[in-house]
Amino acid sequence: MHILRKQPGTEMNTMSETVTLHYGEEEGDFHIEHVRRTEPFARTNHWHGTYEIYYQLSGQRAYFIKDRTFLISPGDLVFIGKHQVHKTSDVGLPGHERVVINFSDRFIGGDREHPLSHPAMLAAFQSPSRVFSLKLPDQIFVQNILQKMAKEIKERATGYEIYVKLLLLELLLFSGRYSERAETTAIEHQSPVHKKISEIVRHINANYQEPMTLTGLSEQFFMSPYYLSRAFKEVTGFTFVEYVNTTRIREAQRLLKESNKKIIEIAELTGFENIAHFGRTFKKLARMTPLEYRKGER
Repeated sequence: MHILRKQPGTEMNTMSETVTLHYGEEEGDFHIEHVRRTEPFARTNHWHGTYEIYYQLSGQRAYFIKDRTFLISPGDLVFIGKHQVHKTSDVGLPGHERVVINFSDRFIGGDREHPLSHPAMLAAFQSPSRVFSLKLPDQIFVQNILQKMAKEIKERATGYEIYVKLLLLELLLFSGRYSERAETTAIEHQSPVHKKISEIVRHINANYQEPMTLTGLSEQFFMSPYYLSRAFKEVTGFTFVEYVNTTRIREAQRLLKESNKKIIEIAELTGFENIAHFGRTFKKLARMTPLEYRKGER
């Protein structure tokens, strides 16, 4: 059984932020963080190779996930799949409290032959809504699980790593069953700007392999380049170029891992005009060369 990374779970404070629990690493096998903020806060462009569960305890947030923006309120439970772009930002009065959990496939027995492996465990991540607005009894149930996790990590009694894993599995199974009912989901952000940027993001996701410029998209979607650039950054956390490159490199990583195609062919398939630009961009975002990435994933 894989053991959790041992990192401090003690409270950390700044003038505007209180971290009551921090354990593990976001890109590691397991990570949990409980934060309360009193000042405006926006998470910048963000994606990682682990699953993420986000639970809102207080305050409201706008949550951009992949190509949609949701209004998140207390009692909302959010599921973000691996490598999905996401970002939170303020709505209305600043200040919020939330718990975030990240975990890897390996942590929950990603091997299909593993006794704990079951499709229901990840069903919530495949739900069209991705966001559930829990009723009060379900909020209490989820908060009890999170409180037990925090208690185990802080006290570190014998076998606490195993119990934390079991609590995560309980939360995942509950969420999988909840996704089947899908009784209540959070509403999408209704502002015209968010709708337009979501439309543009979907266009990029579907056409990243084609030549793409800010000027060309601004003409296609009837926006000035300056306004599109500002709005895109505000909603997604990425500049236009950063998002296009990130989308292309994520797909390149998939092809490097899952296919035997030559690197120059992968560069062409993901929209790069030459291998040199592909190599520079890949190394900047992945912090290694395409060849190093392929070797490390096999």
